[in-house]
Amino acid sequence: MYDAVYKYSLETVLVHINVCNSRFSEINIPTDFVNTDYGKTLLDSIVTRLQAIGENIKKISRKNKSLESNHPEIDWKQIIRFRDFISHHYEMLDYEIIFQICQDYLPQLEFVLKEELAKF
Repeated sequence: MYDAVYKYSLETVLVHINVCNSRFSEINIPTDFVNTDYGKTLLDSIVTRLQAIGENIKKISRKNKSLESNHPEIDWKQIIRFRDFISHHYEMLDYEIIFQICQDYLPQLEFVLKEELAKF
């Protein structure tokens, strides 16, 4: 049921989440993303990792429906749509939404992925 590619893909997403968490730890309020050049750099780097998370989730969902069926509490399609939005409408990104994703949604996604990896 679980194969090496699936496991590797989950681990890859976790790496991206860990990088986001590390960089987000320097952000206290949403405007920290836009008040300094460093904040803007953190925003760009986090958004790039969110894009990679979405791309990997997209690939996983094409090949293996286990993640979606095992964890319906996560809106997998929204993660994929957000990846598409980043890719095609980067200039329209809202730093407050990125803040909310990092604060509210990445911890839940991280927990679910660790739970899924524990099955190996």
